[in-house]
Amino acid sequence: MSAVFADAFYFVAWLNRRDQHHKRVSQFSRSFRARLLTTDWVLMEVADALAGSEYRSRVRDFILHLRGSNACEVVPANREGMDRALDLYHQHADKGWTLTDCVSFAIMRERGLTDALRGDKHFEQAGFTALLK
Repeated sequence: MSAVFADAFYFVAWLNRRDQHHKRVSQFSRSFRARLLTTDWVLMEVADALAGSEYRSRVRDFILHLRGSNACEVVPANREGMDRALDLYHQHADKGWTLTDCVSFAIMRERGLTDALRGDKHFEQAGFTALLK
């Protein structure tokens, strides 16, 4: 089974019933059957996005669940990944890519992934397919 990159967009919309993309992400997830790949950086973004919400109490257990799941691989944060991301970030100063996006892009390229559970143009600008657009 091939892997698909899961971005914070996907997790936040799935966890937060009030998110404008929750319904679309939930419907998509019902029939989606691929192994997920994400990063500690993405999970930090999820926690940050939900820090001031009623869903904050679910974040810790959710992250621990993902880390222990056979259906999801969580790539740990490390200096080498950060350095690759900083290079991308610098090389593409004309784009609105976040540093976390650049970490994701570097890992996706390293792993040969083409599809991302994301809904914006940044992943497409980097040459990937945004499955939730």
